[in-house]
Amino acid sequence: MGFDAITSFCGALLLIVAAAITSPAQTYKVLIDLNETAGSVPYSGVVQGLDGNLYGTAANGGANNRGSVVKITPTGTLTTMYSFCAHTNCVDGSIPQGGLVLGTDGNFYGTTVFGGTGTTFCGSGCGTIFKITPAGALTTLHSFCTGSTCLDGDQATSALVQGTDGNFYGTASSGGANSQGTVFKITPMGTLTTLYAFCSQTSCADGQSPLAGLIQATNGAFYGTTSHGGANGYGEVFEITSSGTLTVVHSFDNTDGADPTSRLVQGASGTFYGMTQGGGSGTACFGSPCGTIFKMTSAGVLTTLVSFDNTNGASPEYGGLVQGSDGNFYGTTPGGGANGDEGTIFKITPAGALTTLYSFCAVSACDDGDGVNSIMQATSGILYGTAAGGGTSSDGVIFSLTAGLKKFVQTLPGSGRVGGNIKILGNALTGATAVSFNGTAATFKVVSASEITATVPTGATTGKVSVTTSAGTVISTVGSFRVP
Repeated sequence: MGFDAITSFCGALLLIVAAAITSPAQTYKVLIDLNETAGSVPYSGVVQGLDGNLYGTAANGGANNRGSVVKITPTGTLTTMYSFCAHTNCVDGSIPQGGLVLGTDGNFYGTTVFGGTGTTFCGSGCGTIFKITPAGALTTLHSFCTGSTCLDGDQATSALVQGTDGNFYGTASSGGANSQGTVFKITPMGTLTTLYAFCSQTSCADGQSPLAGLIQATNGAFYGTTSHGGANGYGEVFEITSSGTLTVVHSFDNTDGADPTSRLVQGASGTFYGMTQGGGSGTACFGSPCGTIFKMTSAGVLTTLVSFDNTNGASPEYGGLVQGSDGNFYGTTPGGGANGDEGTIFKITPAGALTTLYSFCAVSACDDGDGVNSIMQATSGILYGTAAGGGTSSDGVIFSLTAGLKKFVQTLPGSGRVGGNIKILGNALTGATAVSFNGTAATFKVVSASEITATVPTGATTGKVSVTTSAGTVISTVGSFRVP
């Protein structure tokens, strides 16, 4: 679906589709049926804010039909926070495809594919990086391609990640010294540094066209993928330092996957997990492979866990995997499934056993959505995601999936030195009586039912963070809080 054909987003109709129950402990529910009023066709997922609400972007729609930022309560009330192209020539950005990241300052940061003031090479602008407050005040931090060349990149299609140094890191899918994309760093105030320009090596052996965002691993380096290039031309996994030294970790060869376009995730064990849009051993997608799920060591030793065969999903695109509070991974595919080619939600164990949790288009006219893009787990334990199509207006949906996963707390940031202040996100935190870092008690303050601030205590070591309330103790089950 082209950007200009992308219709819009929202019309906050609650629970317009009856809940589809796949097992007694598992319930799929449409929270928001999207339409042109507030935004449509969400290519990315949602993130949880400090207030416990969910925040995301729609690639089109909104007041100016060029995309929006929205807030969704966990029960399904939608508010449009900002509609892009509110200024002449869309200098504030247009088509926010990549989604948001919650910064340590409590604000959200994101990218747009078009718009901004860089129009020399892109008539409609080459995209922007922006900050938006929970109240909806938007600041454009950077417009790509404003100089005589596009050395800073253009068309950032993915979400940012905030590094442990407080800066944000991301990719641009094109532009740069070789016009094949870049990795960049940007400060919270908007100073951008291009760290690497792809296709700097012969035949783009170092990769080209990064469509996915980055993650920061426990070793401090950033990891990402390119959709093309690498030693075999089918894309790669790369590592890059905060100073810009890039190493190709694995080059796909089609048999083990091809064309990765989604973000990696580092599991609690330290192993990386990811998906490729194409490649693998299957031939069920019009005679071609349907993509893969893989795990990979930091040294680049890759194991294909699943080759999609269309019945269990096909062609995973923008949404990456997320490790749930049960230790398993959850993800989506925009194609395949039990009801044709409308997409799936799945669970996969770290060892590679895949279970399809939901196949879209299970109800008349695909009112439950189709073309699902992304999924995340909120601290309530509930999974939330977006589908770019389907719904009563065919403009996409925002959904929840209750799968019996336990509640957890999440730290912001994920690491900190002794004496540093951090935020803890969770649910029903009012009345908390204790906070500890890997067993060491910490001083803390309850800010709200969804936020606690705490000081990393003397003697704290890397491990789980726990919060004790009258209902029991909740821990940070996804990874560990790192104490340098």
